[in-house]
Amino acid sequence: MKATARSLAALMTVLIFAAPQLPAAAGGSESLAERAQRLAWWRGARFGMFVVWGAYAVPAGEYKGSPVSGGGEWIMNCAKIPVADYKQFAAQFNPTNYHPEQLVLLAKNAGMKYLVVTAKHHDGFALFDSKVTDWDMVDATPYGKDLLTPLAEACRTQGLKLGFYYSQAQDWHHPGGAAAGGHWDKAQDGSMDEYLTTVAMPQVRELLAHYGPVSVFWWVTPVDMTEARARQFLPLLAAQPGIIINNRLGGGVAGDFDTPEQRIPPTGDSLCDWETCMTINDTWGFKRDDTNWKSAQTLIRNLVDIASKGGNYLLNIGPAGDGSVPAASIERLKDIGAWMAVNGEAIHDTTASPFESLPWGRCTKRVTTNETILYLHVFSWPVGGLLCVPDLMNKVNAAWLLADPERKPLKTQNAAARLVINVPVTAPDPVCSVVALRLSGMLDIRQNLVRQNDDGSFSLLGSSAILDGQEICYEVERDYNAIGSWKNAEDLVSWKLDITRPGIFEVTANLAATEKTSFQVIMGNTQLTCVVPKTDSAAFRTLKLGAVMIPKKGVATLSVKPVQMGWRPVTLRSLSLSPVAFSTTP
Repeated sequence: MKATARSLAALMTVLIFAAPQLPAAAGGSESLAERAQRLAWWRGARFGMFVVWGAYAVPAGEYKGSPVSGGGEWIMNCAKIPVADYKQFAAQFNPTNYHPEQLVLLAKNAGMKYLVVTAKHHDGFALFDSKVTDWDMVDATPYGKDLLTPLAEACRTQGLKLGFYYSQAQDWHHPGGAAAGGHWDKAQDGSMDEYLTTVAMPQVRELLAHYGPVSVFWWVTPVDMTEARARQFLPLLAAQPGIIINNRLGGGVAGDFDTPEQRIPPTGDSLCDWETCMTINDTWGFKRDDTNWKSAQTLIRNLVDIASKGGNYLLNIGPAGDGSVPAASIERLKDIGAWMAVNGEAIHDTTASPFESLPWGRCTKRVTTNETILYLHVFSWPVGGLLCVPDLMNKVNAAWLLADPERKPLKTQNAAARLVINVPVTAPDPVCSVVALRLSGMLDIRQNLVRQNDDGSFSLLGSSAILDGQEICYEVERDYNAIGSWKNAEDLVSWKLDITRPGIFEVTANLAATEKTSFQVIMGNTQLTCVVPKTDSAAFRTLKLGAVMIPKKGVATLSVKPVQMGWRPVTLRSLSLSPVAFSTTP
């Protein structure tokens, strides 16, 4: 993936902040090589399980008989439940269907390599036996047992790395803990510094001391965390040499990896370690009425998309109050596991795609001292059985389908600056089929370009676009070619065109818009201002935008830029350029 100014800035952040703080975090430092060694297992894992669970699973999104909007784990804050009243949920928290061995096996069989569990969420309730409070699983519930001890043991038995999520700043139970939006109960008032000293830091010590190897510490929402407050926690990490932390401690502490939440960045970034955390339905904590489950296809393609961009996927399950995992979560994890059993080598221990975009799917890469293997993750199977890989110039030593247990070789040929692979007419897996390529020598990939079709037209799919912006991204949930979250008028979409037959082209867009708006199509000296009418938010319409002149052969950029005054979000699936007249000038 191409390095951007933001990615270089992220690298500098890593070099300036992360290296001096880790791994010992007690005044020690590490070289880039030491950092790479410490993060090696995490970078190779690519896939982990998030377990968001606590006393909030008992009300399951309802309070006093009425549903409460917002995340299930935020019910105390969203409903402004007094501290004394919230205690009733812990008194009912009796997870007799909690089976940590089965939970860990569910993660392992899905192809996950690590597990991060909410040791303490914002409600301040600890799933472990804390000696600094009685607001914990042992002292406040009828269950009366530490939930983390058997989970840690199961992780060690099954070879999964263990991580703890810990809400270091927000604590809606203990006096002095921070609260997003401010306190709503006088029982919450107090000194935050005293809370950090008497509750948060001692509990971090307990978590790092009593559960064996802890590989990840996952801080969260650093409300009111100053630099001085945040840095008090860093020396505690010395109890677990080699531990990895995320970027949410606060106070300017960068940590080891970024944490985009509920979204996948539009492009990969090999210079910055990152992990997308995401729910299987809509909410993190168990919520009885949340049945908006993502399909197995969406989850598998999310995993592929993230791995192809050099990131990790931390996928959440929210157990119910009795400890059971929702059946829909189990079903989807089993489907992912079936896919990973065939294609896991194309995810684990791979790095980001060397291509900016591919029209039919994604790519991951594995490099050893002797060879390079590209894994082509095909979402849209080619009609006619010819899979084209643009710009790949390497000789292919072997090509095969991961779904083929015999690994029968596929025929390949280099032609017209692309590789053509003869594949079966029918996709082995309609969700995502993987073709492996073993290559000779160093990777030789031409600049990614959109080439003219045989009739001289251009098909500019959203999946092949270059996205430049903070929020704009591929709308994975709806359509892999759709570009959405286009809320910022500064965000830009562009394509690089390899022009062999210049001329005049009519521009057509396939898009959806919730309100009337306008944008510009810019091609060389031609600038079209296009008014986009309101469409149904779920339906795409095809609109003719006008004509552009492409005067000469070569590489040119076509861009779509919002008209800033009155910009409203648009979801863009594709542009088409159809020739009206070809240039007669050689």
